[in-house]
Amino acid sequence: AAVGTLSPSTARPGALPAALSTVIGLGRKEEEGESVPTAAATMSAASKTPTYQIRPEYRQRISVNEMKVVIKSVVKEELEGKTYQTESVQDQTTAIADKIRNRLRDLQKPRYKFFVQVVIGEQRGEGVRMGCRTFWDADTDAYASETYVNDSLFCVATAYGVYLY
Repeated sequence: AAVGTLSPSTARPGALPAALSTVIGLGRKEEEGESVPTAAATMSAASKTPTYQIRPEYRQRISVNEMKVVIKSVVKEELEGKTYQTESVQDQTTAIADKIRNRLRDLQKPRYKFFVQVVIGEQRGEGVRMGCRTFWDADTDAYASETYVNDSLFCVATAYGVYLY
């Protein structure tokens, strides 16, 4: 009989169909004489073979220094010798953030997701304070930030590397 059907020859009053007991693992296939693994047996067998990694290997963890090098090089090559222009700042921040994220991806750290925030402002001699709060795993996740300043503008670029469980 196919799964989900019950032939009249195997039906007994008060007994579960063989197909049903096979699917949910309640007991034995009585008509065939072979045992069916129970849910507990399946769980213990699965727990012996790890199939899910919740921590990256040591060499695969993201390095704050690697992130800083990437951020610093991108910001410097994109903003060196440029002046602050209100009309182009939005496009500049998007382009810099995309370039940083793509270069961080090129580091090929498996299962890491990168978030990048870039702020560009006009240099007027005023102070700026920036802050952030995160909820993450300090063993696997990291962030790096770099600041670039010239006579016309300032830029703060921050990248977050989050390991996906």
